[in-house]
Amino acid sequence: MEFSTKERYGVEDLRALVAFLRAPGGCSWDAAQTHQSIRRNLIEETYEVCDAIDQEDAPHLQEELGDLLLQVVMHAAMEEERGGFTFDDVADGICKKLVERHPHLFGGEKKDWEEIKREKGGVTSAAAHAAAVPRCLPALMRAKKVQKRLGLAMFSSKSPENAVCALKSAVERLDKGGQNCDNVKEELGDVLFAAVAVGRQSGIDCEELLAETCDRYIQADSEREAGQ
Repeated sequence: MEFSTKERYGVEDLRALVAFLRAPGGCSWDAAQTHQSIRRNLIEETYEVCDAIDQEDAPHLQEELGDLLLQVVMHAAMEEERGGFTFDDVADGICKKLVERHPHLFGGEKKDWEEIKREKGGVTSAAAHAAAVPRCLPALMRAKKVQKRLGLAMFSSKSPENAVCALKSAVERLDKGGQNCDNVKEELGDVLFAAVAVGRQSGIDCEELLAETCDRYIQADSEREAGQ
């Protein structure tokens, strides 16, 4: 297998280059990688893309999107090598999903996207729908999705006030937990879960909010030290 360099490349060139690197006589490191071995790379590259977005740095974003695209191509190549799906299958799948997600544009019956996912996955209960939320998501993000899918009365209300009441109740139980570590752990979990509901009902992303709060505390401490 050969790969010829050129002035400008496209997606097909990237696919060909990855295949070249993983083929016999290519790069031993690339050839040795598996889905699991580069799983963390995918996560890290995703966060680096998000950082470039937050910095509003277009050239950096372009670079990081390339790194992320490489991860997608690598995973697809691994499957293709063993007779599984291909990169084109991935593209086909997401195109079909987008068509399903916009039935009002493609002559279909207008449905809520969550309803479409439940029907397609054969989900028969709210608990099963919530259990399908990936466990590897950041916990605050996962809690937000789980609450929405479970539809629990205390968390599904459109009123932020009801969510605040649930949070206050959870804080009171935490306060009564005393020194029992197990009790404190459980009640603190309920506090966090309820806090996510407050944010969700108020249109606030708690994952982003906590990141911003960390930055605020760092900045405040930096200013305190500078003033000493």
